Amino acid sequence: MAFSPETHAAAAEIIARYPAGRSRSALLPLLHLVQAEQGCVTTEGVSFCADTLGLTQAEVGAVATFYTMYKRRPVGDYLVSVCTNLSCALLGGDEVYARVAERLGIGHDETTSDGSITLEHAECLAACDYAPVMTVNYEFYDQVDPDSAQAIVEGLQAGERPAPTRGGPLCSFAETSRQLAGFADPRPAGVAGPGVGEPSVAGLLLAEATGWRADQAPAPLVAATAPTAGRGTGPAAPATAPPAPAAPPAPVPASSERKGN
Repeated sequence: MAFSPETHAAAAEIIARYPAGRSRSALLPLLHLVQAEQGCVTTEGVSFCADTLGLTQAEVGAVATFYTMYKRRPVGDYLVSVCTNLSCALLGGDEVYARVAERLGIGHDETTSDGSITLEHAECLAACDYAPVMTVNYEFYDQVDPDSAQAIVEGLQAGERPAPTRGGPLCSFAETSRQLAGFADPRPAGVAGPGVGEPSVAGLLLAEATGWRADQAPAPLVAATAPTAGRGTGPAAPATAPPAPAAPPAPVPASSERKGN
């Protein structure tokens, strides 16, 4: 499959961002670019990147198969990722995934029959403070439950683009891949929304409420890290001498040796 002239022009623009002789550094955004056109990184996409950057197909394939954001099978318009790692699992992530899978009628790494939605387990979405979390095309939907997650995918099925909890407005998978290649969202509304909410700063808010300051530390911590006499740094000497080691066991009498030795 030949790539469009627009993709060729965009590839040249990506490569021009890097110093002469360092074009191989453009591989990551170039893979996102071919994924934006084909919906995944195909064999043709690997060949395109290799030929464009002067690399072997093995070198390109090694990168494309290492990172999970590069898909080797076609992805729908919307990639729904549900985190089922520890924090999310403890707070209901598995139930969220089960409900979404049931509603869509598909399992992990599968796409609905109309090609609109792909579902995947996500090992971690790096948003434990908002657990359970799911993303659609890498935009966050925080603190979901089975009902709210089902409402999101039903909105996608109805042709809607439910607003993410934070970040920019929802894009299609192809649009997101092009942005990951380094091209700005052309939509007037395509600007970043809220990035950090109260769960992310809960510790800071608690510290402010209790009057903690950056130059304060609990007394045990100060004592444990106080300088040792005669040295600039290091743990403080213990307040009391450590207990003396136990006496070694008495030697075993020769008569108790095993018979036959």
